[in-house]
Amino acid sequence: MAQDTESGDVLIDRSHAGVALVTLNRPHHLNALTSEMLTEMYDTFEQLGRDSHCRVIVVTGAGRGFCAGDDLQDYRPPSFLPTDVGPSQSFMYQQKYVAQLVPRLRALPQPVIAAVNGATAGAGYALALGCDLRLAATSAAFVNSFVKIGASGAEMGLSWLLQRIVGATRAAELVLTGRRVGGEEAARIGLVLETVPDGQVVDAAMTLADQIIANTPFGTWMGKATLWSNLEISSLAAAIDLEARTQVLTLGTEDGKEQLAAFRDRRPPVYKNH
Repeated sequence: MAQDTESGDVLIDRSHAGVALVTLNRPHHLNALTSEMLTEMYDTFEQLGRDSHCRVIVVTGAGRGFCAGDDLQDYRPPSFLPTDVGPSQSFMYQQKYVAQLVPRLRALPQPVIAAVNGATAGAGYALALGCDLRLAATSAAFVNSFVKIGASGAEMGLSWLLQRIVGATRAAELVLTGRRVGGEEAARIGLVLETVPDGQVVDAAMTLADQIIANTPFGTWMGKATLWSNLEISSLAAAIDLEARTQVLTLGTEDGKEQLAAFRDRRPPVYKNH
């Protein structure tokens, strides 16, 4: 079970029942990622993914930023990557390692909510897109900064995700220009679910988390998995087949029967994750 952490580059707060609040904690660097911090994030999500008491994960940033991407001034390849290879090969290993953060979020059984409290750019932008839901503070700003440093504007799955979130035409404009999208516009174009006043985005995420927690743990897990799978599935018929199997699985659990009984009895359900 993941423990509360009060120091380090990645903090975990479990004070809200059923929710793990993960805070990126390099506020003086707008929570830009170092290799050590990235490894800490992987470890954190792996632990939380195995924690049956954790129903929802909320990710936010300390200070005035969500995540400014990779820290270009203080980024070193992780020590466990191969060192006896050429520079192009080494860079490819690094790229693949960083990019796996988004699939890791997708594979978690818990829904992940990004509470975007301020500036987010580059890898931070991709991190937010890789979450299942996004809320933004009014002062939030999304910047596809890859294209601003001589790279392609597509990395870490951003080009795949962004088109599915805001549509192909809007995604093309954002990837090719790298322009800033503020909090209000982000909500208007569907990049985030909604925008809330500064200082309230984590509270709004907790309210959303409580709405999710009201449903069964397994039903939530399977709902998330089905949504992601059906983004890639080949046909409506295949999607319906997957949904049918999922319904049989979830309704056959003790929690599924309990939720139905509680609905009929007009009482709160009591789940056992069975």
